[in-house]
Amino acid sequence: MIPRYSRERMAAIWSPENRFRIWFEIEAHACDALADLGVIPVAAARALWEKGNKPYTKERIARIDAIEAEVRHDVIAFLTELAEHVGDNARFVHQGMTSSDVLDTCLAVQLTQAADLLLEDIEGLLAAFKARALEHKMTVCMGRSHGIHAEPVTLGLKFAGFHAEFHRARTRLLAARRDIATCAISGAVGTFANIDPRVEAHVARALGLEPEPLSTQVIPRDRHAAFFSTLAVIASSIERVAVEIRHLQRTEVGEAEEAFAKGQKGSSAMPHKRNPVLTENLTGLARMVRAYALPALENVALWHERDISHSAVERMIGPDATVTLDFALARLTNVIANLVVHPKAIERNIALTGGLMFSQRVLLALTQAGVSREDAYRLVQRNAMAVWDQGGTLLERLKADPDVTARLPAATLEPLFDLSVHTRHVDTIFDRVFAAS
Repeated sequence: MIPRYSRERMAAIWSPENRFRIWFEIEAHACDALADLGVIPVAAARALWEKGNKPYTKERIARIDAIEAEVRHDVIAFLTELAEHVGDNARFVHQGMTSSDVLDTCLAVQLTQAADLLLEDIEGLLAAFKARALEHKMTVCMGRSHGIHAEPVTLGLKFAGFHAEFHRARTRLLAARRDIATCAISGAVGTFANIDPRVEAHVARALGLEPEPLSTQVIPRDRHAAFFSTLAVIASSIERVAVEIRHLQRTEVGEAEEAFAKGQKGSSAMPHKRNPVLTENLTGLARMVRAYALPALENVALWHERDISHSAVERMIGPDATVTLDFALARLTNVIANLVVHPKAIERNIALTGGLMFSQRVLLALTQAGVSREDAYRLVQRNAMAVWDQGGTLLERLKADPDVTARLPAATLEPLFDLSVHTRHVDTIFDRVFAAS
């Protein structure tokens, strides 16, 4: 992943230093189990920890890379470099194991590490949504369907809805983390022909994983497909929030906008511009995370007990998807925490259509007064279209329409145009959202 969209903690998970460290721990824990079972000398397992347990410095990594350039096999290169430190006891390392045991178990560790950071990110975002939801719980604003004024909502409900969505994202990610956290130390084609299943169980415990029930030499890739698909859904939720903010920031709406920092410039040509660049960026990043889900789905169908068509894919999408999503979640949290709300613009937009947002209440009142729904709809729509085309307010039009006032006199019409009715159940909705979290 490019540095522009990388944060240090997530990027470090995919570093060679971390990868080789995990590889070492897999091999060392396997040797401990083999020694306990009497397959290799206890002294050999001890020597591996004493002599091989060293930081993977730039020099060590360069040495592994140099060996790989010759042998064309990354795990063999790793084991060869390790043997240079351990000496003769290195012959007991990797007993009965295959490369996929190391690679797949390592990937499981890395993805669980990444999931833990993403869960932290989501917790921070949930806190930001909750704070803004409570702040604007009763800030009445226009709700829109098809981009057109519909009926009033509150800005707090928008934030509460996003909170509910990311609470679901958290639940899905926890499930995906559990699903991906499996260990395979089963040897060639996964039959344990040359290694005891108890070795796998020991390594799994040591690394915080569960033994894979049946690995065919690789951990089944439906687990990975579910994991990356979960990341894609979270990215889509990020984009939903971003698109909402982008729309609210449009000049014609102007109800909210990204914070504009001192010294920030919006356009190289037009000094007046304050563009929603952060949320536009989030839309782009979401597209990338979603794009990584498709190859993960295509990785499920490997040949027989294994092939390596999945390998190159995962070397790219593992770091790229998690690093990108980590950055996007942090950026969205910052946008929400610092979002600037413009109450005057909200009030202006509420008044923009002259009370058309109350049309449903008039429709219902007419039906309750004995008018058929079809006739009631026709009466209200006729007056509403006049407001759209000629201006004025809906209440004025209705009062001047004898077909309406014959059923609903002015004294009955006026209470229908009361904004407070649209906030009377906000507390109930908030209780549902935040009790669930």
